[in-house]
Amino acid sequence: MNVTGQARGGRFSITTSRDGEATVLHVTGDLDVLTAPTLGTRLDVALAGAPSVLIVDLTEVEFLSSAGISMLVETHRLTERAGMSLRVVAEGPATSRPLRMMSVDEIIDLYPTAADALRGRD
Repeated sequence: MNVTGQARGGRFSITTSRDGEATVLHVTGDLDVLTAPTLGTRLDVALAGAPSVLIVDLTEVEFLSSAGISMLVETHRLTERAGMSLRVVAEGPATSRPLRMMSVDEIIDLYPTAADALRGRD
């Protein structure tokens, strides 16, 4: 995987990399109302590259607010229109639990690991 960019701000960071046809955004820290716009900007940049697969890895997110969830739902809407696959890596109480509680897992494919997301659904 080649790292192509990184944004940092306090307890929040995003690292962007490519793995074959996939663009991977690895998010760390708190994804809340203050940091969601930064994620939105990075998602816009990633989508401009028209990857066939966009993976948002939330493995190291410690807090996921409704603002972060809304950003993922909006990204799903955009990728679906463009024929891209959005895959979210979320495992644990801070990420997969709120996504499942809000039924986001019914519209966005959730994966327990980045390797699983790269492989996709069988």
